[in-house]
Amino acid sequence: MSLLLLSAFQQAVLDWFDLHGRHDLPWQRPRTPYRVWISEVMLQQTQVATAIGYFERFMQRFPRLAVLAAADVEEVLALWSGLGYYGRARNLHRTARIVAEHHAGELPADLAGLTVLPGIGRSTAGAILSLGFDRRAAILDGNVRRVLARHHGVGGWPGTAKVEKELWRLSEELTPSTRCADYNQAMMDLGATVCTRRAPDCTACPLAGACIARREGRQTELPVPRRAGPTPVRSTYMLLMVDPDRGVMLQKRPPAGIWAGLWAFPEFADLDEMSTWCALHSIHPGRIEPLPRRRHTFSHFHLDYTPVVVHCGARRTGVEEGAQGLWHPVGAEIGFGVPAPVRQLLHELERLI
Repeated sequence: MSLLLLSAFQQAVLDWFDLHGRHDLPWQRPRTPYRVWISEVMLQQTQVATAIGYFERFMQRFPRLAVLAAADVEEVLALWSGLGYYGRARNLHRTARIVAEHHAGELPADLAGLTVLPGIGRSTAGAILSLGFDRRAAILDGNVRRVLARHHGVGGWPGTAKVEKELWRLSEELTPSTRCADYNQAMMDLGATVCTRRAPDCTACPLAGACIARREGRQTELPVPRRAGPTPVRSTYMLLMVDPDRGVMLQKRPPAGIWAGLWAFPEFADLDEMSTWCALHSIHPGRIEPLPRRRHTFSHFHLDYTPVVVHCGARRTGVEEGAQGLWHPVGAEIGFGVPAPVRQLLHELERLI
């Protein structure tokens, strides 16, 4: 790309940002490497509107990296509950402890130092460097990827190495040496508010004049989506075992797999398996109330789950299995990490029992 076209692209993006960009997001007040890092990790799989509340609560409890590093991971997961992709929260905690121990509590100010830390990839590192340290660094999140693919007519699924390499080349080439933080924020804002996945508003786009996708009428075709077959469906039964003191049984899930390390209801493949488990632990239900089946969608499958409320005559300490189980008072504050469906069911139980 010629220097003239390069400068025109950068200036158009910055001029648009000055008038229409987002300048008052919570992580911009103040904009520090730590706050940028937390916000970028939250935004990896979450919309801005949803992330704002979580970010503000997270900052209130963990205002500095040292505070996060000193915390118990259970508290971190508790504040993350509902955001999903809980590996992000565990990586935040792991990275905070590594930085506290090996980097004097300050995030590294270079790409190599950042990308070796858990949960920080090339684009997240670029955002931390540009937005947090005010250094020139390219980014390529989903919004930037979409803007570049459309503007330059880059075909192919961005998940392939060839296409990703080309998009990174463009991002590196287009990132300016000055006002890099504003430029990167502008590109993210442009993709999020104008060059959207569906129904992009080309009339409001500062880059529309030279956009190949617009010229060829391919806005909704680019970037090329991944070819996907039918979404698999799994099913399970969740045991909501309630004792006479309005306590409900929760168990800690294994350290790997879906909802790893979170607290959830015991799960079973079917009602027969649930009944066998109850008999094994000498649980004699006084009343059984199946609740309506519902669905929770993950990135790669649907989970259809049927909650079954079982009222037991007495608390059975044997089912706690040591540290892997607990009786949680229904209606009490949840001070540990639980998946969104479990949190919703705990609130529902308040009205049922």
